[in-house]
Amino acid sequence: MKQDLIVILDLGSTQNTVIARAVRDLGVYSEIHPHDITMDELKALKNVKGIVLNGGENRVVDGQAVEVRPELYDMGIPMLSIDYPQSKCEKRLDAMPDEETLKKFVFEDCGAETNWNMKNFIEDQVELIRQQVGDKKVLLALSGGVDSSVVAAMLIKAIGQQLTCVHVNHGLMRKNESESVVKVFRDELHANLIYVDASERFLGKLENVADPEQKRKIIGGEFIRVFEEEARKLEGIDFLGQGTIYPDIIESGTKTAKMVKSHHNVGGLPEDLKFELVEPLKQLFKDEVRACGVELGLPHDMVYRQPFPGPGLGVRCLGAISRDRLEAVRESDAILREEFAKAGLDKKVWQYFTVVPDFKSVGMKNNARVFEYMVIIRAINTIDAMTASIEKVDWDVLEKITERILAEVENVNRVCYDMSPKPPATIEFE
Repeated sequence: MKQDLIVILDLGSTQNTVIARAVRDLGVYSEIHPHDITMDELKALKNVKGIVLNGGENRVVDGQAVEVRPELYDMGIPMLSIDYPQSKCEKRLDAMPDEETLKKFVFEDCGAETNWNMKNFIEDQVELIRQQVGDKKVLLALSGGVDSSVVAAMLIKAIGQQLTCVHVNHGLMRKNESESVVKVFRDELHANLIYVDASERFLGKLENVADPEQKRKIIGGEFIRVFEEEARKLEGIDFLGQGTIYPDIIESGTKTAKMVKSHHNVGGLPEDLKFELVEPLKQLFKDEVRACGVELGLPHDMVYRQPFPGPGLGVRCLGAISRDRLEAVRESDAILREEFAKAGLDKKVWQYFTVVPDFKSVGMKNNARVFEYMVIIRAINTIDAMTASIEKVDWDVLEKITERILAEVENVNRVCYDMSPKPPATIEFE
């Protein structure tokens, strides 16, 4: 490993990721580990230059205060204690350090160097992947999302044709999304890519299903079945690539923090499909994943792709999915993305998309009354997706988008702009 490492031990703080990000922003690699890490486990980590004992409000678990193992104090590694009264180290703070204090600890006390960058990270991961995989084969479900695309590019760089990518088009993708995946990975990166057009299969299973959770279950379950069918056709696959990233691990809970939500990528595969996981992005935050993708040479549009739910447009075609409304969502979404890019809003707004409800409203076209659908535009900004505010889009931009949707999208006679923050609304409608 080429990067120096600052280890953050979780002793009940809710600010572990804040410290980890602050250290990485200084150009030094950091990782969060459990409070009860052993001396052997710590020694197994490469280039540990310092340890942050990060205490906080969750320090007491089941009536007992958590503590680090006493032998860690004898390892000779510089330590910084934050809100951790049991600490025996010299440097102790009652609250989060400011930038200058953190800099002094990282560079003067620990002697760390600013060698945390994507070039070094990729070189390290390529080496680790080759050591783990050897001459065996890896299977990857390539959705076309940021995480799976960056994992695919990383694995191609590391093992080339030993990787097999499976891209399942469930018919609920954004406009030209599957075509883009095929173009980049098969045509440009020369990946071993299996493309499965299962659109009719998915839409058939979803016919007349209006309940959002039921739609999600059908889409998720059917995806697993399609992926399983393709996996069984292949021979000699020992590894499964996954786009797990650091927030997925952190949000799934630690010994002193409750689980925020469970995370899985290709979860629920049958037990007889025994794969060992390859997860080269599991220590990266989302913005670092994007930086990694840029360094690997992926197209800007792919790396900075909008967040997209697993069920795709299935949860933006509200209620029971019909083909005409699904097409209206797809076409209006493409117009919105195109006009936001022209206005520079694609670099400013965190997430923006359209939805089409499952009811019609009266309108006028060609001097006749018509009953057609409405398109609702949603554009929000957020830091952590727990709360979200509405983007105040310039009126001229909204008028241009509205004109294009009404002129170019069939079966639509009304465009609305969603003004609801989160809470009380959620980001998606379903």
